[in-house]
Amino acid sequence: MRFGEDFIEELKSRIKPSEVIGRTVKLRRQGREFAGLSPFNKEKTPSFFVNDEKGFYHCFSSGKHGDVISWFQETEGLSFTEAVERLAGVAGMALPAPDPEAAKKEMRQKGLLEWMEEAAGFYAAELGRVRGRHARHYLDNRGLDEKVWATFGMGYAPSSRTALKDYLLQKGASLGALIEAGLLIAPEDGKAPYDRFRDRVMFPIHDTRRRLVGFGGRALSADAKAKYLNSPETPLFHKGRTLYRYPQARAAMRKANANGLIVAEGYMDVIALARAGIEHAVAPLGTALTEEQLRLLWQAGPEPVLCFDGDSAGQRAAHRALDRALPMLEPGRTLKFAFLPAGLDPDDMIAKRGRAAMEDVLREARALVDVLWEREKSRVPLDTPESRAGLKKRLREITSEIGNKEVSGFYISEFFSRIDALFRRTPKYHSGRVSARAFPTTDLRNIAKRKASGLAEQRFLLAQIVAEPQMLAEVDETFANLPLSDEGLIRLQEAILEHWVTGTSVDRASLHRHLTGKGFADDLKTLERRTIPVLEQSLTDRIERWLQAAQTLIGRLGSVDEQALRVQQMLEGLKRDDQSGLRALGIAQRSAIAGEDDESGA
Repeated sequence: MRFGEDFIEELKSRIKPSEVIGRTVKLRRQGREFAGLSPFNKEKTPSFFVNDEKGFYHCFSSGKHGDVISWFQETEGLSFTEAVERLAGVAGMALPAPDPEAAKKEMRQKGLLEWMEEAAGFYAAELGRVRGRHARHYLDNRGLDEKVWATFGMGYAPSSRTALKDYLLQKGASLGALIEAGLLIAPEDGKAPYDRFRDRVMFPIHDTRRRLVGFGGRALSADAKAKYLNSPETPLFHKGRTLYRYPQARAAMRKANANGLIVAEGYMDVIALARAGIEHAVAPLGTALTEEQLRLLWQAGPEPVLCFDGDSAGQRAAHRALDRALPMLEPGRTLKFAFLPAGLDPDDMIAKRGRAAMEDVLREARALVDVLWEREKSRVPLDTPESRAGLKKRLREITSEIGNKEVSGFYISEFFSRIDALFRRTPKYHSGRVSARAFPTTDLRNIAKRKASGLAEQRFLLAQIVAEPQMLAEVDETFANLPLSDEGLIRLQEAILEHWVTGTSVDRASLHRHLTGKGFADDLKTLERRTIPVLEQSLTDRIERWLQAAQTLIGRLGSVDEQALRVQQMLEGLKRDDQSGLRALGIAQRSAIAGEDDESGA
């Protein structure tokens, strides 16, 4: 039985390799992987690893490597078809019905693939012949020798209109097959077909199954209409669902133990990165990243790094990719952005500054949330209430595009925190090392006691929101940044914000249903007893009263935050920038608070 590529990918996505392999190999989790003794060799120290995220197993003692299908082929001697049938039963997937038309299509594609391979051999041979000398000269000037040509399958398409056509017809090809494969162009006026690629350096393009399905050609003539030309859409080649050197880069990424592929702009950038030892790089084919290409990237790893020029064009390209990815974000699936110095692409960067400089750029890749925040924050000056409100509105609209509600909720919470830090709470402190004489080491304990003493106020503020969630329309930023000291209250705060961000209707009834479903039924009863009825006041007055209480709490504990930060820096001798210092402070404070709560029984 023949199985389509879509069926195989769906099958793999439904099965965790660790669950299948763990039935016969005793596995123990180690970080993001599972480890066990090799099933192929006798050993005392585990050298066999299974990675669910990347969908493969690897045995260092035997060198064997594969996915769940090859596992059954390797360990039980099953054929490919038998292994797929076994896994389909495990996954509860019905096998596709035999399709005569699909079988015919498969045979036709096989024929086209054979002619693509023949074309690649022709182009490679032409690169070494007399009429390929100026192509060799171009490649020599780019620092690419014969070994590189062979490694990357490069070739040359002669300027003749029928060189490839004549060669393949002699080999037995039909004009129809060559046109269908995208190797020839059939004029609309009925004239004789001719070669699609002429006077170009050729780059082979493979699909996820390592089949040669298309070509990219770089023009050598300055008069060419297009500098780069790709194969057209064919039964084999779909530009928006293909990435240059994807199968090779995915294999290299596993060896490098990277979290994701690197995405460069073009063929030469990918080749330059690979030659510098950074082999897990791919490139889209002359267009912005598509949804299908993003899915391919995430199949390889959770954090692809998109590499762009640092100029305005690079920024625009980054933002297009960001907007395309937003609806597709999920837990453990994001993007990072590496920006090169203006005017340099990876090829130039490596040639002029070396591999180390390129690795520094990749190491400093920025998180998607940071790039998005900087873009929206810098759109207009934020010097008026209206412009600040506009920023908040844009961020809310943008985060609502994220399909996963949990991720969307965390994004809006992060943005509220940044807005609050930007406009309201901006503690000023020295970020370097603090003298040990400045504060005694007992201050963290005192801070914990002072903060725990505000629990009643914290519970009161949450109780008012639970009773009147419509207040969030005015106070959501402040609410998101309340300095809560109890882990239960923090979880309740996050659950309220999650419903506020993702809910279509946020009233008291819907909020209570949401919180009850999250396991906060007892907390709701406790908070209801703390609600003070103020029905004689207008909603505006109640909001004002709530904000006053919140700002009082924030104002008092904000000064404590500053002191705690300095103490923490003194104790750890840290040198951080402001933002990382604040993150460390939050961890230190909550740890101190947790310890104080345990002692007091609060």
